[in-house]
Amino acid sequence: MALKWTDSRDIAIELVETHPDVDPLSVRFTDLRDWVMQLSEFDDDPEHSSEKILEAIQMAWLDEAE
Repeated sequence: MALKWTDSRDIAIELVETHPDVDPLSVRFTDLRDWVMQLSEFDDDPEHSSEKILEAIQMAWLDEAE
């Protein structure tokens, strides 16, 4: 299954697995965007990311990490 920017919960699960020791609130959005695009399952247009989308991913990641 290819991940899209709108798949914030699924992306968050992948981020927990790939960056288990990272506090999601400490990650800058520029780094978060890069990390999402580096996920093997990710397949979406880089231009479709936005601050709102990245914030949703960050909040889902925070939920999954707890």
